[in-house]
Amino acid sequence: MRAAPGLGRERMGGGRLDSEIKELMEYIEASSFVEFELEREGLKIKLVKRAAVGNGQAGAASSALPATQAVSPPQTLDAPAGRPAAVESPDVHLVKSPIVGTFYRSSAPTSRPFVEVADRVKKGQVLCIVEAMKLMNEIESDCDGEILEALVANGQPVEYGEPLFKIRKAAPA
Repeated sequence: MRAAPGLGRERMGGGRLDSEIKELMEYIEASSFVEFELEREGLKIKLVKRAAVGNGQAGAASSALPATQAVSPPQTLDAPAGRPAAVESPDVHLVKSPIVGTFYRSSAPTSRPFVEVADRVKKGQVLCIVEAMKLMNEIESDCDGEILEALVANGQPVEYGEPLFKIRKAAPA
């Protein structure tokens, strides 16, 4: 993999800035990055890949703003494309990932999963682990109920807010 272009190696200006931004856009498009932000010498650049909802093609969007201007908040999606997060009824609850990382259904490859479909769970019970930066984060159920579906395969990357499990909420006692 080639190194990222070095914006700011020398004083930026005119055509050089345009060519460096274009080179950076091409690098980000070819990489696995989804979002990239850089601030140098009063210039702020934010590049975000956006997936076309209908056809699965990806493109790059860029903005170059002085550091003093506000940047609009990022758009949030309920679920990444290809992983629908439809809730069938009000008694179905989605447990979502609180962080970006790798989803694991058990504490070790040879261990049994924390939960299986049709298991009854209690609020606070560990459902899975999301590994982020070599830290294993236990994800707990935030309601009592029954596991209807595991929405992510073991070992797959997950995004912030991505649904992990569908739980049918238990009737109040």
